Amino acid sequence: MEGINSFLGTEKIGRLMRKYAVPCIISLLVAALYNIVDQIFIANADYLGSYGNAANTVVFPLTVIALAIAVMIGDGACAFVSICLGKKDTDNAHRSVGNAVVLSIAASIVLTALYLLLQTPILTAFGGYVNERTMECSREYFFWITLGIPFYMFGQAMNPIIRSDGSPKFAMASTLAGAVLNMILDPIFIFVFRWGMMGAAVATVLGQIVTAVLAIWYLCHTKAVKLNKSSFRLHGRLVGRFLSLGICSFLAQISLVAAMAAVNNMVRKYGAMDSIFGQEEYSQIPMAVLGIVMKVFQIVISIVIGMAAGCIPIVGFNVGAKRSDRAKELFTKLLTAEFTVGIIALLVVELLPRQLIGIFGAQNESAYYTQFAIKAFRIYLCMLPLACVNKAAFIFLQSLGKAWTSTFLSMLREVVLGVGLALLLPLAFGLDGVLCSMPLADILTFIASVCIIVITYKKFNGEIRTMKQG
Repeated sequence: MEGINSFLGTEKIGRLMRKYAVPCIISLLVAALYNIVDQIFIANADYLGSYGNAANTVVFPLTVIALAIAVMIGDGACAFVSICLGKKDTDNAHRSVGNAVVLSIAASIVLTALYLLLQTPILTAFGGYVNERTMECSREYFFWITLGIPFYMFGQAMNPIIRSDGSPKFAMASTLAGAVLNMILDPIFIFVFRWGMMGAAVATVLGQIVTAVLAIWYLCHTKAVKLNKSSFRLHGRLVGRFLSLGICSFLAQISLVAAMAAVNNMVRKYGAMDSIFGQEEYSQIPMAVLGIVMKVFQIVISIVIGMAAGCIPIVGFNVGAKRSDRAKELFTKLLTAEFTVGIIALLVVELLPRQLIGIFGAQNESAYYTQFAIKAFRIYLCMLPLACVNKAAFIFLQSLGKAWTSTFLSMLREVVLGVGLALLLPLAFGLDGVLCSMPLADILTFIASVCIIVITYKKFNGEIRTMKQG
């Protein structure tokens, strides 16, 4: 049993990356599609349109908060379990999985209660009062999405743990099953039953329930880590160790929420000052469009994070086994692949913005909707290759156990620069300042990332020399 994951230290790096990263990419893409599919169908429903799209944009950061807590638990446990298996420490491995299960359930119940109690002030804080119709749609969507938070958080927390147990394909399949159900039910609930925002949310929640049920089944049939009753007894010290490895994932997501809140409120404020979007019938357009642009960005970032997060078990095992040469090779291949993804994505958003916005119901909207969307795609996402490399560096450092270095870079990007620039640039450039905040933040973060990457390579080289001399 102890050697079940030993191939992580011997098999070719490229083959391991394909085996672990591809299912992880698909899992995250499918998870991203939950919200994106909702938005596509909402946008193409003539009785919802840009009002429903704007509402989706308002509620989206609140689902990211739930995701942030879930991935902190799941990614942290995944990294810790992988390191434990590399050291053949099966006791701490099974206890960390059990503790992660308990924490994810408890945290989801608390968050659901808070959301239900504080619905109006929360929606207001994220820009819900663009106009009355948008707020009405936001309330309806938010209520039903909130009821699914426990299932969503549990499924997302267990997904990386399932990967660390050596079953990346099952992790992918469980997420895919839920997303497929969501895609089937969305058009039925929205167009046939005409349930509006409630229909989109209920379809999403039913899909999340399927993913959670499959995760429960897997926990009863684990491979490398065998659970028993003692696994679920909380150990404070153990929880602290794996949560510290997941703190970067949490801050990456929660700081993204802060950036989205800043962007939403700046869009609402400066949109109201615009000669076109200051008019009641067009006031929801900037928020709806920015939400769509962020969803397209989320698709790209899901690929990027999937590639990096899929490598966590490989890195963790080889670090635990003192194989710095393999960790260095993996880092090089990962950075190259991430930059390539960024270039391809950049070409798509720069050359095909009209086609992209067309997917989200542009034919049902005014010309101002399409014009602003094209501009937003071309400016907001113009530094995608740098953004991809930044994300890869954050996650790889986390998998090395360098939680605080990874956290520093993530906080620099999302809070210091992401929020700061979103608040400052509009003072001089209005709505254009909001659009420019993201690429400028990516440029400045990339400079810091390069410095950390160089230091990491020097450390690898030193460890490799020591290993050869020994």
